[in-house]
Amino acid sequence: MKKKIAILGSTGSIGTQALEVIEEHSDLYEAYVLTANRQVDLLIEQARRFQPAQVVIADDSLYEYVRDALADQPIQVYAGADALCQVVQNDEVDIVLTALVGFAGLRPTVAAIEAHKQIALANKETLVVAGELVTQLAMEMRAAILPVDSEHSAIFQSLMGEQSEIEKIILTASGGPFRQCSLDELKHVTPAMALKHPNWDMGAKITIDSATMMNKGFEVIEAKWLFGVEADNIQVVVHPQSIIHSAVQFRDGAVKAQLGVPDMRVPIQLAFSYPYRLASNFDRLDWYHMQNLTFEEPDLEKFRCLSLAFEALRLGGTMPCVVNAANEIVNLAFRQGRCSFLQMPQVIAETMQHAIFIAKPSLDDLFQADAEARRIADELLASNS
Repeated sequence: MKKKIAILGSTGSIGTQALEVIEEHSDLYEAYVLTANRQVDLLIEQARRFQPAQVVIADDSLYEYVRDALADQPIQVYAGADALCQVVQNDEVDIVLTALVGFAGLRPTVAAIEAHKQIALANKETLVVAGELVTQLAMEMRAAILPVDSEHSAIFQSLMGEQSEIEKIILTASGGPFRQCSLDELKHVTPAMALKHPNWDMGAKITIDSATMMNKGFEVIEAKWLFGVEADNIQVVVHPQSIIHSAVQFRDGAVKAQLGVPDMRVPIQLAFSYPYRLASNFDRLDWYHMQNLTFEEPDLEKFRCLSLAFEALRLGGTMPCVVNAANEIVNLAFRQGRCSFLQMPQVIAETMQHAIFIAKPSLDDLFQADAEARRIADELLASNS
């Protein structure tokens, strides 16, 4: 029987590529649930093409527009954040791909885990904000979490079949568009410049996070919870070619890495098909014409966001949640022209100083910490404007 997949965030970069995977393997998978935040026209187009059983538009104000557009289709249409949590618990759903951006992905991911669903995790903020609670819940519910991020999928693949203890995780980073810029040059970075990633095609928020290297910082935190490795055993290495997606070093010094062209459909497909690998028509590495592979140490002075993420991981508790919330505020502010590139880490650091810290937070504590950090970051931006 076909596996029925719920795609949370079907109109985003990961969601659209997941639909390509489903289309290529339509004998094995079907899109059972599609959701979007505000991209109604693309959601409607996807619904007509893939014929899911259910569609959710998270923005309630757009419900009637989607409902009317799909009135001639046998598709149930829902709206709102609560609906996201309800559809993932549908008995028909086998896999939930969490491709929502930001903190919004936490609650529906928890709901899917509580319903014992297999999670294909592309929403890294879920583990950044609530890693301990989510991984513990997943163990209790026996809900598998399979990583979709290319780096974490690479680590996962490097560990397949291994029984050995991990000595170190090597997380590779492209370095983004400003790897070779000076601090002075970073003062003049515009959103348009930051949105031009050299290797990957991603949504606006994640592309900006990649430019600041906060995305890599979040991946460090995510790696800790996915693979049980402490901060001191996670090394970030800048690898501009994005061919080695990440690696694992074992206790005997041996290193295993996963290589491939930059194509998110590969980890998406593996998260759907594990423990098997399916044939695909994706591009292959051209070993005879591949560029030289280079590696650099990240510059933590230029890319302070990465060091802030490491600091948050070491502090634990609510601090990663605070960093994520503040980052979402400054990321949007930068895209809107209300914040400079170098102001982003400054506001995040100040938010960390002012936010209330709870060492062992509950889920409710995390929602309160998120709200408080957003308020503080907004106030800091307003005072600096």
